[in-house]
Amino acid sequence: MVASAQSSDPFAERPFLVFWEITRACALACRHCRAEAQSHRHPDELDTPEAFALVDRLAELEPPMLILTGGDPLMRSDVLEIGRRASDAGIRVGLSPAATARLTRYDFSKIRDAGIQRISLSLDGATAATHDAFRGLTGTFERTLEAVELAHAAGLSIQINTTLTRSNVAEFPAFRDLMFQLEPAMWSVFLLVPTGRAQADEVPDSADLERIFGEMADLVGKAPFAVKTTEGHHFRRVLAQRGMGGHKGRQGMRSPLGIRDGRGVMFISHTGVVSPSGFLPMDCGNVRHRDPGDIYRQHPLFVSLRDSDALGGKCGRCEFRRICGGSRARAYGLTGDAFAADPACSYQPERRKTRRQKTQDRNAD
Repeated sequence: MVASAQSSDPFAERPFLVFWEITRACALACRHCRAEAQSHRHPDELDTPEAFALVDRLAELEPPMLILTGGDPLMRSDVLEIGRRASDAGIRVGLSPAATARLTRYDFSKIRDAGIQRISLSLDGATAATHDAFRGLTGTFERTLEAVELAHAAGLSIQINTTLTRSNVAEFPAFRDLMFQLEPAMWSVFLLVPTGRAQADEVPDSADLERIFGEMADLVGKAPFAVKTTEGHHFRRVLAQRGMGGHKGRQGMRSPLGIRDGRGVMFISHTGVVSPSGFLPMDCGNVRHRDPGDIYRQHPLFVSLRDSDALGGKCGRCEFRRICGGSRARAYGLTGDAFAADPACSYQPERRKTRRQKTQDRNAD
């Protein structure tokens, strides 16, 4: 299904967020790992000259934010050179390292001096026992807390990422209390997507998520940190229902409303493959052969994902589809259809036919 881009679409020309998986190498063995990270770097990774060339092309695209991720991006010796080149080109750069001994030995002032403005760290258990079990290595919880202190001391903005699964939703109050202690600039709550090592039976129950989103909404404007979700776009609907953000924007966020897989988001793999997101690993072309901006603007999948009226099921008839639209990655992971309804949302929208249903009715006639 291909939709034409409209000039009023704030995401038509460029992505707001570019996630670049510069390597899949990582010393951890996380249970949910999207990248199914390995202990060694892949021989077909973009090398340093290719990486620099990609940064130059991204600079022409002018995305407001580039996140260097992995695997563990610190497994590449040129990671700070890549960050510096992007920062010098006017791109705001974030770094998402793994909480290994390599990280706590790292000179965080060098990360800051490379022009990297934000570091994101993961806490997927509110205690050492639950987090370390999730990450597959003893000591990662304590190393993460140490990394938070090092980042604060270096003057880096900190984002804490928390993956919610069926196994840890009961820890949400403890996670919330921990954020008040750590004082990040941003707390990003990620709703599990079944891809990579993540399993479908670990996706949280939609009723639990609705309750948690209500508790998260209570934090907006009151907590000393901003709150957002990743692949949990119906949090925007909860805020809108409370008159908090609505159709004008998200509390505490700089991004335009309605950002999701392929709509304001572009992912580039360690070998240069472009996808709508790291959780929707559909090959839309390779930066070795095609300009990433052209892929984002012109590939039929990206164009269709930017069209909220192309959605099927209840997402397609939902009155909040333009500010939410559901997780296209989770819909694909659980149903095989990237345009299906997001199974993690319990909301029942107003009764109306989707454009897809109207087309099916016409074809049946």
